[in-house]
Amino acid sequence: MQTLSRQQWAGLVLLTLIWGVNWPVMKLGVTHYPPLSFRALSMWLGLPVLALGLRLQGRALRVARSDWPELLKLAAANMFVWHALIIVAVRSLSSGRAAILGYSMPIFSALLGAWIFGNRLVPRAWAGVAAAALGVLLLLWHEFTHLAGSPAGVAMALMAALAWAYGTHLLRRTRLQVPTLTICFWMTVMTALLMSLLALLFERDQWTLPPTPTGLAILYNAVLIFGLAHAIWYSLARDLPPVASTLSVMLIPVLGVFSGALALGEVLHWQDWAAVLLMVLAIASVLWPARRS
Repeated sequence: MQTLSRQQWAGLVLLTLIWGVNWPVMKLGVTHYPPLSFRALSMWLGLPVLALGLRLQGRALRVARSDWPELLKLAAANMFVWHALIIVAVRSLSSGRAAILGYSMPIFSALLGAWIFGNRLVPRAWAGVAAAALGVLLLLWHEFTHLAGSPAGVAMALMAALAWAYGTHLLRRTRLQVPTLTICFWMTVMTALLMSLLALLFERDQWTLPPTPTGLAILYNAVLIFGLAHAIWYSLARDLPPVASTLSVMLIPVLGVFSGALALGEVLHWQDWAAVLLMVLAIASVLWPARRS
């Protein structure tokens, strides 16, 4: 287990706020606009923000030719599957419940780490995984009947979470000698190209000028999600053990549920409040400093 530095804590708080609020923002954005096109526009508009960040930090955009296969592999696992599936799932599910299903990722991450990558988890890390899993089940308590009518959306969200979890392990183990922000930039470029191709193939007949709410949602995603939050996340995921980096973001679906309730009128139940406590316990289990011997 690893304790976060002050800078990592600040990044985590900012990431939680930006990503948590984004779930109802995405739902608002794709309700009357094709989802793949929404995602593609957000990425293309976010790339100049990322490029500005690279310039301000004095980071180079150049990637060695020999590094591109590894970079493509990271993009496929961390971004291709996640962004293509989760944005379509958001359209068929409530924003809060899509966030919960998407953030089953930390559970997949812990299990993949133990079963495939040979990670040895301490007992309190397993307790955190169990608390997070129980929190997800509680948050879905009133959704099982509704979700049964949207099996494709549920399956896509869970597949997206599984791919993202696997990608987090790959990013942690990458041997690329490239700054994290540079990796983030080129993964976003490749994913924007893929989203544009998918939008062209499946949504071309739906293309219109985005309505005002969609336009604002696109700007939110461009500047805050792809311009800022992704860079913070990949830094955390690359520097911290996978179980710590993934369970540490478990407040995001909780914030997604409550912000969705405020913005979109989704009803809250006692299970939602109980899940908050479980998510806090899950985070504490991996981030609370161990006692020194």
